[in-house]
Amino acid sequence: MRHFIFILFLHVFLMIPAQELPPIEKFTASDYGGDNQNWMISQNEDNYIYAANNKGLLEYNGSNWVAYPSPNNTILRAVNVIDDRIYTGCYEEFGYWLKDEKGLLNYTSLIPKLKEASINDDQIWNILDFNEWVLFQSSHALYFYNKKTEHFKTITSEQIIYKVFNINDLIYYHVANEGIYLIKDGQPKLIIDDAVVVEDRVINMFFVDDVLTILTRNTGFFQLNNNQLEPWGILANERIKKLNIFNSIRLEDNSFVIGTISNGIIKINNKGEFDYTINQKLGLSNNTVLALFEDTNHNVWAGLDNGINCINMTSPIRTFIDYEGVLGTVYSTIIFKDLLYVGTNQGLFYRSLKSVDEPFSFVKGTAGQVWSLYNHNNESLICGHHLGTFIVDKDEVEKISSDLGAWNFKRIPNHDNLLIQGNYDGLYVLEHKNNTWEVRNKIENFKNSSRFFEINASNQIMVNHEYKGVFVLNMNSDFTQTLEVVDVPELTIGNSSSLESYQGDILYTSKNGIFNYKEAEHKFVENSALTDLITSKNFTSGKMVVDQTGKLWLFFKNNISYITNDNLTNIPQITDIAIPSDLRKGVLGFENLQHIENEKYILGTVNGYLTLDLANIETNNTYSIHLNTIMRKDVDGSSNYLPLTESGSFEHEKGIVSFGFSVPEYNKFQDVSYSYKIEGLSDKWSEWSHVSSVQFENLSFGDYTLEVKGKVGNQLTENSIVYHFEVNRPWYISNLAIILYMLILVGIAFLVNKVYKFYYERILKHEHIKSERALIQIKNEKLNQDIEGKNRELVISTMSIIKKNELLNKIKKELKRTRNNKDIESAIDLIDTNLNNNKDWKFFKEAFNNADKDFMDKIKATHPDLTPNDLKFCAYLRLNLSSKEMAPLLNISIKSVETKRYRLRKRLQLDHDDSLVNYILKF
Repeated sequence: MRHFIFILFLHVFLMIPAQELPPIEKFTASDYGGDNQNWMISQNEDNYIYAANNKGLLEYNGSNWVAYPSPNNTILRAVNVIDDRIYTGCYEEFGYWLKDEKGLLNYTSLIPKLKEASINDDQIWNILDFNEWVLFQSSHALYFYNKKTEHFKTITSEQIIYKVFNINDLIYYHVANEGIYLIKDGQPKLIIDDAVVVEDRVINMFFVDDVLTILTRNTGFFQLNNNQLEPWGILANERIKKLNIFNSIRLEDNSFVIGTISNGIIKINNKGEFDYTINQKLGLSNNTVLALFEDTNHNVWAGLDNGINCINMTSPIRTFIDYEGVLGTVYSTIIFKDLLYVGTNQGLFYRSLKSVDEPFSFVKGTAGQVWSLYNHNNESLICGHHLGTFIVDKDEVEKISSDLGAWNFKRIPNHDNLLIQGNYDGLYVLEHKNNTWEVRNKIENFKNSSRFFEINASNQIMVNHEYKGVFVLNMNSDFTQTLEVVDVPELTIGNSSSLESYQGDILYTSKNGIFNYKEAEHKFVENSALTDLITSKNFTSGKMVVDQTGKLWLFFKNNISYITNDNLTNIPQITDIAIPSDLRKGVLGFENLQHIENEKYILGTVNGYLTLDLANIETNNTYSIHLNTIMRKDVDGSSNYLPLTESGSFEHEKGIVSFGFSVPEYNKFQDVSYSYKIEGLSDKWSEWSHVSSVQFENLSFGDYTLEVKGKVGNQLTENSIVYHFEVNRPWYISNLAIILYMLILVGIAFLVNKVYKFYYERILKHEHIKSERALIQIKNEKLNQDIEGKNRELVISTMSIIKKNELLNKIKKELKRTRNNKDIESAIDLIDTNLNNNKDWKFFKEAFNNADKDFMDKIKATHPDLTPNDLKFCAYLRLNLSSKEMAPLLNISIKSVETKRYRLRKRLQLDHDDSLVNYILKF
């Protein structure tokens, strides 16, 4: 049982494929919004990709897919971009698509122009560009559409037409059970009826060195020599005869790419040698390849039975991806004696460096985490492992230390047979003795984990612990113990920091910069020349690698970079390679890079490794950015596309205006980012972003200019998008509204003027009236004062008369008591004369009229029959005098006064209840 498990273990690990393949960008049906199957692919002059899909036409601009339904809801089988038209064909239908001013495709059918010819119960399988003609191939006919005259020419066949080819402006087509025809002078001519083409199916035809070469589905390549088909004598021919081929293309470099029904893609170089296979196990989305297309950047697009793949054939990067999870995450790689060793979290693997087909083999006894590989003088290969330290000899290992966690190895200066080994628990010394390595001693007085360490000529060891900081260890002469451990206060503790020896200096790198150790000063000092080179980079990891060519490699968010010194000035300079960290997929802080040969390197990843050929990196590529759509989404949720003109006009507060743009670049490891600014809102460029659209909501009215630039890797696009647009004024401040407001203001001003004029006129009038009233009041007050004076005079006069008469009456009464004397009689007569004297009345009347001059006139007018005595009595009543007070004035008794009251009431015709005094006072 144990032997069976061991054999099974060996079988699994020894069969890891080791092909290094071009990067593959994969698109699924959910990505492009169509069905699984894709039958044909083409490209326009803007480098947009078009695919014939089961559901219709797919357009890819490098950022977004747009799906257009098939014109008659049947499977779209063919597409070809010719000039500015996108020709497509499906069941009983073919025509072309054109972009409108909004950037959207609109379809025009050519079936109505076919007239007498018809396409009944047939599919369009292929579309070719042939001079001024567009050739549509169905199963039983070839339809030639003249782009200038818009007329058709048709060639039919009773047998099935398998495929049509345009080779050097000559049209060939293969008919089932008949052979290959050539259209010459407008007529088809059978030129090859060999059994090969009668019995098999021709997949493609080429001229190779002026020899007509055909590729068949099941019998491989053939060439036409002396009108006879002979197998093409290339090494790959025997291999492809075993395949079921569905399509193929010849690339611009004269190599071949072959698509199969169940074996994926086969690449054959221009010498006819097998290059590599890409199938589902090696990264292809599906093994059934329905279409192949080479774009302008030499990427090969594969339309698959389940998805679309873009293969970066000319990329300087090749990928080895462990899809089965056997190899694991790569932590170290090394070339040793023409073998490539890969140390992973699963163990140590190797293969021949020269044979790309040879699978990786597992090195027995190394299962588990490999941390490092060290080549000592091309004589010994040492493996640092979680379980200890191993000496590697091809596929065998010898364990020389069981101390857990061998991080790394460094040579002790001037001691070629001694190495320092950094472990989880400190430092060890390895010694080469008797043709092998062994642990000589553990260095005492230091127990910190020592993943990063360096040694200088003064027997000092610098150790960087990411969580504790950097220590300088002063060693004794034989490296058995640490004499002194010195903290390095000038360096802050930094995650993702490291130490590395470079050009005689010990460098420390962290997010704060690059520092080198100055032995004379016993401290680390910032290396401003190197720090300046990396300041603008997005720091993610301080890991440094010095390769065999002397380059210092560093790893940033958007690039991997290497530093070299100028040969003339010796000034350090940096070269950036735009491979973002999220695409290269390395373990942060454990980045590893190994020089292979010439300019070729290996970079470990979490699921395999990348190979990078610096010699093939192109730096003169040009890229363009395109404005694809302008869409307005209203507040009610409705949306519509707007013309892609140089300028636009939008209504105010109409929701969201969004702009879609893209750079049609399809290299998997080329990161495309965008930045924009909108003048009128902000003059600052936005941060670089992968988002290929920008939207603005409820912009205030005014003029704006949107400018968008793109960047592919570190290279800016050669153009930028400039779009001027205006947000119209809201209706309430439009020109018409402003005129209306002005008219209203004028009207309001007029009304206000009128109101103010009326108001002030009223104020003036009121003031005038007030003045007059004040004047009248003054006059009235004066009159009142006069009246009061008169009244006082009248009262004084009345009271004087009353007192005089009362006195006279008293004297009269006294005199009447003594009537003896005649003289008394005369005195009494004199008194009576004075009591009845009209002078008192005249004086009273004059005073009364002065005080109440209108009374006499008013009462006379009302009661003209009143006698003077009645008027006199009324005057006394007006003064509200009592009967007692009036009796002396009238020289009558009180009773007589009452009688006079009674008579006056009757004369005035007053009712019994009416008050005589009140009536008199009313006048």
